[in-house]
Order: sequence, then C-alpha cells, then structure tokens
Amino acid sequence: MDLSRIFMKNATPTKMGGQAVMEGIMMRGAKKTAVCIRMPDHALHLKIQNNKEQSKWMKVPIIRGCISFFAALVQGTKTLMYSADVLEAYEGPEQVQAAQQDRMTIWLEKHFGKEKSWSIMMYASVVFALVFTVGLFIILPTAVVKLCEHFTSSAFLLNLIEGIIRIGLFIGYVALIRLMSDIRRVFQFHGAEHKTIHCYENNLELTPENADAFYTLHPRCGTSFLMFVMVLTVLFYACLGWPSLLWRIVSRLLLLPLIAGGSYELLRWAGRSDAWIVKMISLPGICLQKLTTCEPEYEHLEVAIAAMHAADGEPLPEEYEGPCDLQGNPCDHEEALRSALTGVFGQDN
Repeated sequence: MDLSRIFMKNATPTKMGGQAVMEGIMMRGAKKTAVCIRMPDHALHLKIQNNKEQSKWMKVPIIRGCISFFAALVQGTKTLMYSADVLEAYEGPEQVQAAQQDRMTIWLEKHFGKEKSWSIMMYASVVFALVFTVGLFIILPTAVVKLCEHFTSSAFLLNLIEGIIRIGLFIGYVALIRLMSDIRRVFQFHGAEHKTIHCYENNLELTPENADAFYTLHPRCGTSFLMFVMVLTVLFYACLGWPSLLWRIVSRLLLLPLIAGGSYELLRWAGRSDAWIVKMISLPGICLQKLTTCEPEYEHLEVAIAAMHAADGEPLPEEYEGPCDLQGNPCDHEEALRSALTGVFGQDN
C-alpha cells in the first residue's frame, strides 16, 4: 500500500463527501446533495437537494463533530431508506402492495399519515442503530472485561483489553457482513465513491478510466472516523481508572460526544495534510477501509461520477428527482436508458 497515493501532495482537499447506498451513491457538495441509483434496467435515477444552511455551532471545534456525527447518522439512514424505496417502487405494484402489508406500517399510516409514519420509522431506525451500537461496542466490552479483574488490577491494562475487544468486535462484524453479496455490492459502491473523489480532488476529468486508477482508500472516510473513535476511547477511558461496572457504562456514554468531536477534528486534519504524523495516526483506519471497500467495476464508477456532477454542478436545477444521464443531467427515462447503453452496459452488448 503506497500512502503517497492516498495522502496526495498535489491534490486539492475539498469538503466533498459521500456514502454508498443500495445500488447507488450519495455525494454531498458545498451547496447540493445528490443521490444517484442504478435501476434494474441500468438507467440512472437521480435526486438533487439543496443543503441546509449550517448552524453557527458548526464553526466550533469538537461541538461541530458531535453535530456532524448525529446529522450523518440521520441523513445516512434517510438516504438508505430512500434508495430502498426507489428500488422497491421499480418492482411493480404487486410487490409494493405486498410490502405495504406490514402491520406496523399500516398502523402508523392509519394514525399519522404516510409522510409522518415514514419519518417515525426513519428516526426509530436511527435510535435502534444507536442502541445496537452502544450495546455491542460500548456496554458489552466493558462488561466482559469485568471477568479480567480476577487476573489483574491495573486500570490501564483493563482499559487496554476493553479497547482491543471493542476493535475486535467491530472488525469481526464488518468481516462477517462483507460475506453477504448485497453488502459486498454496497462496499463496491463505497470504493467507487472514494475513487471518484480522489479523481475530483486531483482535478482530472471525471471518467471511469481516470477514477479507476486511484485507490479505494481515502483519508476522510467515515471508516477512519470510527477507528479514531475506538482508539481515542482507550486513551480517554484510561484516564478514568477502573470504577464500578455501572459507573464505567455511564462515564463511557457521557464521554462519547467528546470522543466523537475529537475524532471529527482528527479526520478533518487527516483530510488536508500529508504530514508523516497524520499518515501514522490514520493508518489503522486506512487499513480498516480494506474491509469496508471493494474494488468497483465501471458500472459503479459511472453512478459515482453522475452523483458527483450533480452535487457539484452549478447549471443543474436546485431540486430534482427523476432519471438522469451518465453526466448527472436530468432527462426522461428513454434518454437515461440510451445514455446507460453508451456506457459500460453498451460496451458489454
């Protein structure tokens, strides 16, 4: 692994970020956010939205990291659900009708309406994800390490063991879900997102050929953020000693926003510097990205490039939802199909 191809001296750091979704990619630029999805017939579906004005708190270090972490969790869940809804709607009325027979969905729509019920389910998903994450990666490790108190009383050693267990659980979890074909495809879109951002930040023409020359690893990836969080927890928690189990759980939850804020600042620093110290502290997260990204094919890169054009392009409409061509330009469905056939799928035919 050549770190000079990840932390590039001649690249122009940007705030462009993204996320892989079901059969697509979300790209967030300075003014717009675009979600591009590859439909089953190969045509591209695009949604463009204006970004909300940032709060004044987003200028305050540490605090902005806490806000960004929660906002990314909400937007990420929302975008994933949107991509699933778009693909589900394509399947046809019979499948959609069958999917709507879920009792909970019917009850929520009856009492709150379709739009509010969707919001309730989205935020419920976020809460469930938080509870699952906290339970698996915060509470479980510190509870398990309690067994080690019979062998050592060193607070530093106990905190170190807890951190190792936490990191091991996370790596094992990612390695396990990577075996699923659907998740592996999402990881291919994740790799395409990174390659396209590298291409964009190196001021090259956005083509699948140019983007494919780059690594699937990027210093500003959310995976690196999670690794920063897990490493910082070891350092922060070690300062608290080794109190009772209840106080350990409470103190870890209370410190989590501070750790998330500090990790965000490290990630920002890693994204705009190629200093050797940055490379060293970023290396664990970069290595972990080898699990959360897969080498994409041109079909994935085409989606990432269309999303990038839509998120960065000034002439494009501020708000749009519908078919698009390979350059992220809104069009009708027939033109979107023709455009898809000029790309990799056309070359395959």
